[in-house]
Amino acid sequence: MKKGLMMVSVMLVLAFVVGGCATKNDLKEVQAREMAISTKADQAAQDAQAAKAAADEALMKANDATARAEAAEKRAEERERIAAEKERIAEEKAKQAEAIFQKSMKK
Repeated sequence: MKKGLMMVSVMLVLAFVVGGCATKNDLKEVQAREMAISTKADQAAQDAQAAKAAADEALMKANDATARAEAAEKRAEERERIAAEKERIAEEKAKQAEAIFQKSMKK
């Protein structure tokens, strides 16, 4: 009786062990999921590289625009300085002309 009970329990344990192991279909499903995840990861990496390239290009364009804006600002400041100098010279000439006119009026 003990031998029979022992045999039945060994058979049950063996059935659980064999039933618990992965079958070939399960293994194929896991491999298919792994490949799908790998493909998604590769696509995400490619998307990230494309986004980085786009960001780098945008940064380069922004830097170029900043440089052009700074150059335009310097040109504007130079023109303003030249205009102020011309205005000062014109005022001096106007004062000289006024002085000459005043002298001619005294005579």
